[in-house]
Amino acid sequence: MATARLVEGIPGIVFTAGDEAYPEGSAENFRDCYDPSWGRFLDRTLPAVGNHEYGTAGAAGYFGYFGSDGSGGWPSGHAWYSLQVGTWHVVVLDSDCDIVGCGRRSPQLAWLKADLAGHPARCTLAIWHHPRFSSGGHGNDPAVAPFWRALMRAGAELVINGHDHDYERFAPQTPGGRLDHEDGIREIVAGTGGAHLRRFHRTKPNSRLRLRTYGVLRLTLHPASYSWRFVRTDGSSADAGTTACH
Repeated sequence: MATARLVEGIPGIVFTAGDEAYPEGSAENFRDCYDPSWGRFLDRTLPAVGNHEYGTAGAAGYFGYFGSDGSGGWPSGHAWYSLQVGTWHVVVLDSDCDIVGCGRRSPQLAWLKADLAGHPARCTLAIWHHPRFSSGGHGNDPAVAPFWRALMRAGAELVINGHDHDYERFAPQTPGGRLDHEDGIREIVAGTGGAHLRRFHRTKPNSRLRLRTYGVLRLTLHPASYSWRFVRTDGSSADAGTTACH
């Protein structure tokens, strides 16, 4: 409820990065847990699916709650879709790769490549659940590297993830984790919306900031740049910055 009170004072689109309703993303979990808090922003929310939603077969609770169009029109019942937000192209993906597939022969990756080719933009943002890089308990997830490769070829700026229950910001990187300020993608993990926080493990290369505190990530998408600010539940700012698009 504390993070929902923060969001109440922030206008514009609300995004989630998966695991919206514990423990298994059932219709009851959404009704009893998510809806009384973040549910008040349903009409302006861009959701991403997490692994806990697949605790219910076919993520039926997730699809049933957010509706068949997913606020952005997910194709053929899949939890991936895209939309334009001002001058930005925003892509939402399903990183439950063992269930839906993320690799080179997967329908999702084929869709992503076609979507990026069909929507060339100065600035591109992607949101999904499992982080490619993380110093949290779950650590790096190489299964989503194909997403990174496709996004980097398209000149994407920023990836937002959840999964680990912490806040972590990385410097721009390649899909293999090499620092690249010219063409790399910045990743921010923001798994601080409500579930219990967890400790960090070994710090990964290019990690620039790590926090264990509840809060929300506020993004401002300018025509050729973006700003971020991580806001704690007491309203104070714990991290902020601005970066130009490639």
